[in-house]
Amino acid sequence: MTNKNVEKAKGRAKEAAGALSGDKRLKNEGRVDQAKGSAKKTVDKVADTLTGRNANNKRA
Repeated sequence: MTNKNVEKAKGRAKEAAGALSGDKRLKNEGRVDQAKGSAKKTVDKVADTLTGRNANNKRA
């Protein structure tokens, strides 16, 4: 699992734990972690596009 996927999974777990416990801060932290994972994924896509690489890390 890549770092961005770990970040999103960690965020989902935190958000769920916060929702179950009623802890708004933990729930919001989970949302932030998920957003970080999504942002990293977007940055990676842009970098791949600029360098001419596809999803399999091969030159296009």
